[in-house]
Amino acid sequence: MPHVPDLTDLVDRAREGSPRAVAQLVSMVEDGGPQVRDLAAALAPHVGHALVVGLTGSPGVGKSTTTSALVAEIRRSGRRVGVLAVDPSSPFSGGALLGDRVRMSEHATDPGVFIRSMATRGHLGGLSAAAPQALRVLDAAGCDVVLVETVGVGQSEVEVVALADTTVVLLAPGMGDGIQATKAGILEIADVFCVNKADRDGADTTVREIENAMAMGRRGTGPQWRAPVVRTVASAGRGIDDLLAAVDAHRAWMDAHGRGDEGRRRRARAEIEAIALADLRAQLRAVSGSAALDALAGEVAGGGLDPFAAADRLRAAAEVDGG
Repeated sequence: MPHVPDLTDLVDRAREGSPRAVAQLVSMVEDGGPQVRDLAAALAPHVGHALVVGLTGSPGVGKSTTTSALVAEIRRSGRRVGVLAVDPSSPFSGGALLGDRVRMSEHATDPGVFIRSMATRGHLGGLSAAAPQALRVLDAAGCDVVLVETVGVGQSEVEVVALADTTVVLLAPGMGDGIQATKAGILEIADVFCVNKADRDGADTTVREIENAMAMGRRGTGPQWRAPVVRTVASAGRGIDDLLAAVDAHRAWMDAHGRGDEGRRRRARAEIEAIALADLRAQLRAVSGSAALDALAGEVAGGGLDPFAAADRLRAAAEVDGG
């Protein structure tokens, strides 16, 4: 029989800063085995302290370079950092294609940094389905800041908002990003805009387009956070201190206006819904290839039953089979 690790021991060692224990726990949540529920219960008393920062943007804007530069800047302030770098999945192995751990190798020997590449494994929205639980592991392990770098698929990448306390949208001049920012999907998710590669021609235009879009955009009652536009040249480390200052300022504003707890509740709601939906999908898969589904399909195709009524019957069958 395969060795089953002792969860209490693993969690204790992870909280003491053992990189190996943290890696084992993250692997456990990625595998999605039956121990994940017990692990979530063991982690629950130790989470809720880390600042979660999401970094998203189109391919080529320099997300990984910016993430690496942010890690260095955060470490200079003495804080521990975790990085979840979500990469596209290989269609053959299911593993991450790009491997951000290689691109952030300069931090590999720093005991105050934990970096993990995670494959999407077909999950849409720019994240991995296991990302919320992996984030809990890094939070419980004592990371003060967790950076979540998304895949980079464009405007559909808004799922990171449900996971992060602060969302940084990266753009670059010469890629049409200023125009893209005027579209609601990008404009509405950003807490901080970062115009990277700001030494290129067109940076002023990109910044101006973002600022104009924001001036015409957000409306609402009560105090409103106005997303700053920060210029960086991440490859040279320029502007990264300003970017981190903007992230810290957003957290301070959220706490001062009582929005920090609201964000954590929002994240918990999204996590609960995702787990419930995953359980429902698993129950439906158990009956999706059954004779009952074929019979229902025949009735719908023949006009004897509408698809909503058929779905009701399928759900009822799944609930019976699921116990």
